[in-house]
Amino acid sequence: MRRRDDVLLVDGYNMIGAWPMLSKLSDIDLEDARDRLLEMLADYQGFTGMKVIVVFDAHQVPGVGKTFKQHRITVVFTKEKETADACIERLASELRLRSRNIHVATSDMAEQAVTFGQGALRKSARELLIEIQQNRKAIERKVEQSSGVRNELDGNLSMDVRMKLEKWRRGQM
Repeated sequence: MRRRDDVLLVDGYNMIGAWPMLSKLSDIDLEDARDRLLEMLADYQGFTGMKVIVVFDAHQVPGVGKTFKQHRITVVFTKEKETADACIERLASELRLRSRNIHVATSDMAEQAVTFGQGALRKSARELLIEIQQNRKAIERKVEQSSGVRNELDGNLSMDVRMKLEKWRRGQM
């Protein structure tokens, strides 16, 4: 059972490399691929209620790393000499609580084994993409169903009340 305080840790570049549309986009513009991934994961977070943390590997880039919010999800660029795998393992360990499930999305088998050993639930890149696509379809169905139904207050008011509101709207009261 999924709880609202569950956390999904995502290996960002692993998803970009594994998801065909993001892989193609990254060949043209890696930043656009990252942004598209973050948009998709923000929708996922909004639909599921899970907190999403995306980790991007910056271990070959000098610096202290950085963490920020984008689309209400937490984005982490690892610090110098820290891999995304090491960061995800550290976060999984830090975030583990009795009442919270930690899900780790990566197709890196070694990473899956390590985080699974720490009590995290594993999710492959393919599984996460399928879940995101299913969520998108569920949202679209819900929007289609609700778009045909109008919830007008006017139809539920007596003629007397409607006349008073119309006078008020026109500034005649």
